[in-house]
Amino acid sequence: MENIADTIETLYIKAEKYSKTSLELLKLSAIDKTTDVISSLALLICLSMVVAIFTLFINIGIGLLLGKLLDNYALGFFIISGFYVILGIVLYRFRHKLIKDPISSLVIKKLLRDKPTTNSSSNN
Repeated sequence: MENIADTIETLYIKAEKYSKTSLELLKLSAIDKTTDVISSLALLICLSMVVAIFTLFINIGIGLLLGKLLDNYALGFFIISGFYVILGIVLYRFRHKLIKDPISSLVIKKLLRDKPTTNSSSNN
Protein backbone atom coordinates (compact mmCIF):
# COMPACT_ATOMS: atom_id res chain seq x y z
CA MET A 1 0.00 0.00 0.00
CA GLU A 2 2.85 2.33 0.84
CA ASN A 3 4.39 1.57 -2.56
CA ILE A 4 1.21 2.77 -4.32
CA ALA A 5 1.18 5.97 -2.24
CA ASP A 6 4.82 6.64 -3.14
CA THR A 7 4.07 6.01 -6.81
CA ILE A 8 1.09 8.38 -6.76
CA GLU A 9 3.13 11.04 -4.97
CA THR A 10 5.95 10.67 -7.51
CA LEU A 11 3.44 10.87 -10.35
CA TYR A 12 1.91 14.01 -8.81
CA ILE A 13 5.34 15.66 -8.47
CA LYS A 14 6.24 14.82 -12.07
CA ALA A 15 2.88 16.13 -13.32
CA GLU A 16 3.41 19.35 -11.37
CA LYS A 17 6.91 19.78 -12.81
CA TYR A 18 5.58 19.04 -16.30
CA SER A 19 2.80 21.62 -16.01
CA LYS A 20 5.21 24.28 -14.69
CA THR A 21 7.66 23.53 -17.49
CA SER A 22 4.89 23.63 -20.10
CA LEU A 23 3.66 26.97 -18.75
CA GLU A 24 7.19 28.38 -18.82
CA LEU A 25 7.66 27.12 -22.39
CA LEU A 26 4.39 28.76 -23.40
CA LYS A 27 5.50 32.06 -21.84
CA LEU A 28 8.87 31.94 -23.60
CA SER A 29 7.24 31.08 -26.91
CA ALA A 30 4.83 34.02 -26.56
CA ILE A 31 7.72 36.35 -25.71
CA ASP A 32 9.73 35.09 -28.67
CA LYS A 33 6.89 35.59 -31.13
CA THR A 34 5.97 38.99 -29.72
CA THR A 35 9.54 40.27 -29.96
CA ASP A 36 9.81 38.91 -33.50
CA VAL A 37 6.66 40.76 -34.58
CA ILE A 38 7.66 43.98 -32.82
CA SER A 39 11.18 43.92 -34.23
CA SER A 40 9.84 43.31 -37.74
CA LEU A 41 7.39 46.19 -37.41
CA ALA A 42 10.12 48.45 -35.94
CA LEU A 43 12.35 47.66 -38.92
CA LEU A 44 9.48 48.40 -41.27
CA ILE A 45 8.85 51.74 -39.55
CA CYS A 46 12.54 52.71 -39.69
CA LEU A 47 12.80 51.84 -43.36
CA SER A 48 9.58 53.74 -44.04
CA MET A 49 11.01 56.82 -42.34
CA VAL A 50 14.17 56.67 -44.46
CA VAL A 51 12.10 56.29 -47.63
CA ALA A 52 9.84 59.16 -46.52
CA ILE A 53 12.80 61.50 -45.98
CA PHE A 54 14.32 60.46 -49.30
CA THR A 55 10.99 61.02 -51.04
CA LEU A 56 10.60 64.43 -49.37
CA PHE A 57 13.93 65.68 -50.69
CA ILE A 58 13.38 64.19 -54.15
CA ASN A 59 9.99 65.89 -54.29
CA ILE A 60 11.46 69.23 -53.26
CA GLY A 61 14.04 68.85 -56.00
CA ILE A 62 11.45 67.89 -58.61
CA GLY A 63 9.17 70.74 -57.48
CA LEU A 64 12.02 73.22 -57.84
CA LEU A 65 13.00 71.77 -61.23
CA LEU A 66 9.42 71.92 -62.55
CA GLY A 67 9.06 75.42 -61.13
CA LYS A 68 12.22 76.54 -62.92
CA LEU A 69 11.06 74.97 -66.20
CA LEU A 70 7.62 76.61 -65.88
CA ASP A 71 9.04 79.91 -64.54
CA ASN A 72 6.76 79.59 -61.52
CA TYR A 73 8.03 77.68 -58.49
CA ALA A 74 4.59 77.51 -56.90
CA LEU A 75 3.21 75.77 -59.99
CA GLY A 76 5.95 73.12 -59.75
CA PHE A 77 4.97 72.34 -56.17
CA PHE A 78 1.26 72.31 -57.06
CA ILE A 79 1.96 69.69 -59.74
CA ILE A 80 3.83 67.53 -57.20
CA SER A 81 0.98 68.02 -54.69
CA GLY A 82 -1.58 67.01 -57.32
CA PHE A 83 0.37 63.83 -57.96
CA TYR A 84 0.24 62.98 -54.25
CA VAL A 85 -3.48 63.72 -54.05
CA ILE A 86 -4.06 61.21 -56.85
CA LEU A 87 -1.70 58.72 -55.18
CA GLY A 88 -3.53 59.20 -51.87
CA ILE A 89 -6.90 58.54 -53.49
CA VAL A 90 -5.58 55.35 -55.13
CA LEU A 91 -4.05 54.17 -51.83
CA TYR A 92 -7.27 54.91 -49.97
CA ARG A 93 -9.30 53.07 -52.58
CA PHE A 94 -7.09 49.98 -52.45
CA ARG A 95 -5.98 50.28 -48.79
CA HIS A 96 -7.06 46.77 -47.84
CA LYS A 97 -5.34 45.07 -50.76
CA LEU A 98 -2.17 47.20 -50.67
CA ILE A 99 -1.66 47.89 -46.96
CA LYS A 100 -3.96 46.11 -44.50
CA ASP A 101 -3.89 42.59 -45.95
CA PRO A 102 -0.07 42.37 -46.42
CA ILE A 103 0.60 43.68 -42.90
CA SER A 104 -2.00 41.34 -41.39
CA SER A 105 -0.47 38.42 -43.29
CA LEU A 106 3.01 39.36 -42.06
CA VAL A 107 1.90 39.51 -38.42
CA ILE A 108 -0.05 36.24 -38.68
CA LYS A 109 2.84 34.49 -40.42
CA LYS A 110 5.25 35.66 -37.74
CA LEU A 111 2.92 34.60 -34.92
CA LEU A 112 2.15 31.17 -36.36
CA ARG A 113 5.62 30.21 -37.49
CA ASP A 114 7.29 27.29 -35.81
CA LYS A 115 10.96 27.41 -34.98
CA PRO A 116 12.88 24.26 -35.80
CA THR A 117 13.42 22.31 -32.62
CA THR A 118 16.49 20.30 -31.81
CA ASN A 119 16.07 17.01 -30.02
CA SER A 120 18.59 17.06 -27.23
CA SER A 121 18.76 14.49 -24.52
CA SER A 122 15.56 14.69 -22.51
CA ASN A 123 15.60 14.64 -18.74
CA ASN A 124 13.27 12.11 -17.14
